[in-house]
Amino acid sequence: MTLELFSQYLLAGITYGIIYAIVGIGFNIIYNTTGIINFAQGEFVMLGGMIAISMHQWLPLPLAIVAAVLLVMLIGALVEILFIRWLDRPSVLRMIIITIGISILVREAALHIWGEGVRSLPYFVGNEITTVRILGARVSPQVLWVIGVCTVMVLALSLFFKYTLQGKKMQACAANRVAATLCGISTKNMVTLSFMLSAGIGALAGCVMSPITYTQYDIGTGLAIKGFTVAILGGLGSSMAAVAAGLLLGLIESFSVSVVPLAFQDAISISLLLAILFLRPHGLFGNKDAADLKEF
Repeated sequence: MTLELFSQYLLAGITYGIIYAIVGIGFNIIYNTTGIINFAQGEFVMLGGMIAISMHQWLPLPLAIVAAVLLVMLIGALVEILFIRWLDRPSVLRMIIITIGISILVREAALHIWGEGVRSLPYFVGNEITTVRILGARVSPQVLWVIGVCTVMVLALSLFFKYTLQGKKMQACAANRVAATLCGISTKNMVTLSFMLSAGIGALAGCVMSPITYTQYDIGTGLAIKGFTVAILGGLGSSMAAVAAGLLLGLIESFSVSVVPLAFQDAISISLLLAILFLRPHGLFGNKDAADLKEF
């Protein structure tokens, strides 16, 4: 393998890996606060891209992206208020069925609104033929936007949970919801905030990846599977571990193209998920009790 080809695979793996990591972090934000596995997380990514594409018909690209993120955050809040808040200690199976149902409803609504067509936002810099050379490989500047924006999101979330009052309140809810309530923290509001935050980072990731991966009404399912794989691989509840797991999965998929056909790429993540669930269900970086993984 030449250095140029190696670099091409490496950058592609990092790009897709950090996207998977953002989706996995979305899973963990909600799980840490509520204990819920939100299988509609991939739909937030899809909605971010689709809404930004529609908004760009009337607004400049930066404003369209901001509007899309805010609208998807509102949708995330509505999902929690309408479908989650009224439940009283639901079982894990019930929550899985509910979030899968929400995913289906959102996907079908997107199909009726935008149709089956493939859409995309314009490149933030240059166009589809503009490239930059890195380590001998030629890549689109949009790849650097994806890596840069997603990296900033990861760092911003880390600082949010570590230094802000709202972040500390969310961590308190994650550690012990009863104790947090006794301390005067509104756990219901924190749960709503977790859905909004998860939806917002998913939507922003959907916007920056749209020019190179394109956006369609049904992309959410595949991203949810990859994000869940990353969350499990890193250790459910540990968002920083999800970053490492996302990069690992992205690199495995990227370099596997030189060994197996592209059509089998999705099977790799499914096989990896099954292997982790059977052999190490607490993840590569987690302990045996996922409930203890409450640190960002």
